[in-house]
Amino acid sequence: MAPSGLEKVLASLFWAVIGLLFAVFRVLSRKTAAPAAKLPSVRNPLLLVSATQLAKKIRRREVLSVEVVQAYIDRIQDVNPLINAVTKDRFDAALQEAAQVDRLIEEETGGEEVLEDRLPLLGVPLSVKSSYAFQGMPFTSGLCSRRGVIASVDAPPLTLLKRAGAVPLGTTNTSELCMWSESHNHLHGITRNPYDLERIPGGSSGGEGSLLAAAGSVIGVGSDIGGSIRMPAFFNGIFGHKTTPGVVSNENQYPPSSGRQEEYLSLGPMCRYAEDLKLMLKIMAGPNANMLSLNAAVDLKKLRFFTIPHDSGSVWTHPVSKELMEIQRKVVERLEADLGVQVQEVCLPELSYSFQIWDTYINLPDDEGKSPVSFNELMGEPGLPRLAFLGAAETDGGEIGPHRGRHSSGPHGNDPWF
Repeated sequence: MAPSGLEKVLASLFWAVIGLLFAVFRVLSRKTAAPAAKLPSVRNPLLLVSATQLAKKIRRREVLSVEVVQAYIDRIQDVNPLINAVTKDRFDAALQEAAQVDRLIEEETGGEEVLEDRLPLLGVPLSVKSSYAFQGMPFTSGLCSRRGVIASVDAPPLTLLKRAGAVPLGTTNTSELCMWSESHNHLHGITRNPYDLERIPGGSSGGEGSLLAAAGSVIGVGSDIGGSIRMPAFFNGIFGHKTTPGVVSNENQYPPSSGRQEEYLSLGPMCRYAEDLKLMLKIMAGPNANMLSLNAAVDLKKLRFFTIPHDSGSVWTHPVSKELMEIQRKVVERLEADLGVQVQEVCLPELSYSFQIWDTYINLPDDEGKSPVSFNELMGEPGLPRLAFLGAAETDGGEIGPHRGRHSSGPHGNDPWF
């Protein structure tokens, strides 16, 4: 059901007030802050090549893996002090692995085709969200209660990417417990948007989104239960894909899914160039890639196309911007002109209740009657009463004391938001 006239007026007033407060905040903050910093421009052309093309250049010995990895290390060292996307690096190990790649290629006698078949990402740098198990690296998900936790194994998708020849550079920041639409926590701080350091990069895979957009990585791994790949991709102008649940393994990540959440949670590729999405997905899915028929030819003229220009006007969400609606209109015109298809506009009034539907579903028990693990249990500490939490003093570099962590939850005390 569409909002009433009164609801539309109230929503407009609400968002106008939010916009005014944000504008005032920006003006006041600029009076006391130093001139806004900007990311240094990209100088090394290797940083502007897709992973697919980098792998090809490395296999053909047009460039050394060591050169590529070093270029990305240099870029991270340039930009990370500004965006705070990388939480832990492994630069020395990455350079050693890149040198091994170069020796392997030098000794390979089977030719480029053999390497492409066995090791399609050979020598290509990779970044990894810190909510995945990455052997020997901190496994925190931004939680102070997990400070010092080191992964003893790799998450299955990471294992597959490493077997394909990718060279991990380090781990990236996330919102606390991967449960919000930005990427801030009391363990690693806040990650910033590389296009505007006063703005957020989205979440929870915001460290990946920010680093990829800043040319500090070319491919990365994200997860998504309510937008955690899609929002950072949108906020930072990169590409991400929320895979069909069950295609890519969810094992060895924190927080683990429970209840009905497994039907919403999925891992997927994030990258700066669209052509890398398919390659990454085929690798990360392993044997499950056959479920998707990724190698099948697609005749676009035989597909049905639909456009949904807006969310039916929910009072609780900001209206879709005119710019985005105009871009979508241009896409429709291009599809119709190039393919000769008819794009059908669809209105789904129920979209105005999409959050409520999602929030309800992920808090349902599974088929065996097991309810989702509570938010506070996943935090690893009992939490503070709401009033005590609001009044708690900040200690130890900004951590909330005395329990050293944020423990407020969603409306049900249980919601894994994003």
